[in-house]
Amino acid sequence: MATKEQVVIVVGAGPSGLATAACLTSLSIPNLVLEREDCFASLWKKYSYDRLHLHLAKQFCQLPLKPFPTTYPTYVSRDQFLRYLDDYVSHFNICPLYQRSVESAQYDEAAEAWIVKARNLGSSDPEEVEEYSSKCLVVATGETTDAFIPQLEGLNTYLGEVIHSTRYKNGKSYENKNVLVVGSGNSGMEIAFDLSNYGAKTSIAVRSPLHILSRGMANMGLVLLKYVSLNAVDSLLLMLSKLWYGGDLSRYGIKRPEEGPFAMKVKYGKYPVIDIGTYQKIKSGEIQVLPAVASLGGNDVVFEDGKSYPFDAIIFATGFKRSTNQWLQGADHLLTDDGLAKPAFPNNWKGTKGLYCAGLARRGLYGAALDAQSIANDIKRALQM
Repeated sequence: MATKEQVVIVVGAGPSGLATAACLTSLSIPNLVLEREDCFASLWKKYSYDRLHLHLAKQFCQLPLKPFPTTYPTYVSRDQFLRYLDDYVSHFNICPLYQRSVESAQYDEAAEAWIVKARNLGSSDPEEVEEYSSKCLVVATGETTDAFIPQLEGLNTYLGEVIHSTRYKNGKSYENKNVLVVGSGNSGMEIAFDLSNYGAKTSIAVRSPLHILSRGMANMGLVLLKYVSLNAVDSLLLMLSKLWYGGDLSRYGIKRPEEGPFAMKVKYGKYPVIDIGTYQKIKSGEIQVLPAVASLGGNDVVFEDGKSYPFDAIIFATGFKRSTNQWLQGADHLLTDDGLAKPAFPNNWKGTKGLYCAGLARRGLYGAALDAQSIANDIKRALQM
């Protein structure tokens, strides 16, 4: 097996990987992008729902070196974002190798290079493994790598439909059905809203306290963070949220955390819910809020308060896990066991021996763009030494 030598290998062709490749290319640094799916930005192209929009204003979501078109609205739709990414890939001539599932990556001290082995999923030979070496390795596999469904008691005995949110497109087929959404992050809340719009009898299981902000509040907070402290921004957002949504949400089955919305994001990676209309449906009773799921059986779901209800379908908006630690060796200083950046911002992107990570600090597209620029500039300096 011949080893193919590269200067930089980027693992992952999502927005973080594309941004990194673009920044490297702009500095005339050769790079190779390896992607396990058959397309770039697969989460957006294949595994997201139809009505999805970027929850933050476009200036916080554009990738480096190429802003969104001026004709785009403040809140970019899924289709518009995909057109933007198509143009981005074409503009920077990014040509990922698709269907390459990285099986191992480790640093070779003697060769002073990263040795990366990837299985070619598109090959007629299922055992075909390609080997690459590079001076630098960028992990850009994203926060949303592997769909996660918790193994709840009785899940295997449930008779209704069970899907992860990555398989949900729209609520057309759920009209007049009893549907439970498990997970109250932004995806869960928006899917519940979409289901209700399509006439589904919608419930959502809310396990943990959460903050609810309007789009305007969230974007104002991001702007203010440049000028005032996080605690001051959180105090203002909490006051505005209480004024707009009400001080006590417990009557609707929702509790606010003790810590502020941005503090929760920084400390625990828990994003505030950016409300696009779900709260009003909860308030009106169109969407029922239920406690955490305790168990399932037949068509019934039992909740932690002891009550049970029948459902035709369950949609798990329960997030993702990352499998980086299964193939990457020698990254304990840079990545947690769960595959997220270990160093604190703003140094979250840099490891040792030419190892980097992009978009793994739970700071969204804005953070991924910053990572990509920092990584490319650091590699440029290292190559000039």
